[in-house]
Amino acid sequence: MDKVKFIDPDTGECVEFYVLEQTKIGGVNYLIATLDESGDSDAFILKELPGESDLEASYKMVDNDKELEAIAKVFAELMEDVDIQF
Repeated sequence: MDKVKFIDPDTGECVEFYVLEQTKIGGVNYLIATLDESGDSDAFILKELPGESDLEASYKMVDNDKELEAIAKVFAELMEDVDIQF
């Protein structure tokens, strides 16, 4: 399972997430990721930010309610065997 590192903007702490699925919508890459390798925990939707380099991507958590709901629905369709609640 792929992993991404996320820097908490409040604490500066580095957290690793396990990527469950990814998709591209409107030219923007989104990931659904969890802290637990088995995927049996809360999941977070991360949005790729435009970067300076193609080699390294930056992500931020989706916090806009309408965007979050729309992207969660897409991931729910992609991951039929997973119950996504938002």
